[in-house]
Amino acid sequence: MMKKVLIVCGNGLGSSFIVEMNVKKIVAELGKEAEVGHTDLTSAKSEQADLIIAAKDIADQLAGHSAKVVGLTNLLDNAKIKEILAENI
Repeated sequence: MMKKVLIVCGNGLGSSFIVEMNVKKIVAELGKEAEVGHTDLTSAKSEQADLIIAAKDIADQLAGHSAKVVGLTNLLDNAKIKEILAENI
């Protein structure tokens, strides 16, 4: 079954879209498949996903979500994102 990865930021616009593009590229580099999308914090609370990647402050607000939630101090740290994806998809 394909994993669903959700990138979350406060408004679901700029930063999450950039990170979504990076995540899609990294998933391909890893030779894996995943459904990748981006959204805002409010919508994320009711969305189904296997993995959520967000900025640390946003991730803290998603505590208790059914997905694994990973908070990053730097959303553009592709090396860290690659590490997270390799372990979780």
